[in-house]
Amino acid sequence: MPFVPVPKDLTKVKTKVALNLTKRQLICFGAAALVGLPTYFLARGALGNTVAVFLMIGLMLPFFFIAMYERDGQPAEKILRNFLRAKLWPGTRPYKTENLYKYLSMGGTPIAKQGKTATKTAARKRPAGTGK
Repeated sequence: MPFVPVPKDLTKVKTKVALNLTKRQLICFGAAALVGLPTYFLARGALGNTVAVFLMIGLMLPFFFIAMYERDGQPAEKILRNFLRAKLWPGTRPYKTENLYKYLSMGGTPIAKQGKTATKTAARKRPAGTGK
């Protein structure tokens, strides 16, 4: 009886369209061919065969990278977009945290409790750094 492997995580299964490639890979490889092959044939006479091949490879590599690279379920352009958005346009934090330990070690009260009357506990009376 034949054995068919079934993946444990079905979210990672991609639909294959043709030649065991996904639609995304077919589009990117087609774009690489549309850019790389004419470049090779036009540059071969002027630059020589070896230089034309390296130029073609250099122009096709970004398309192959976009087609194949995926990290944590996100394709390369989403990762690049998120990276650039975080580095170029950093947003402000939607909330501000309070370091309660800082206020306790200084013997003061947190900002949120400054308007209220707070009783000092035994932990606040101890000097900072004593574990007893």
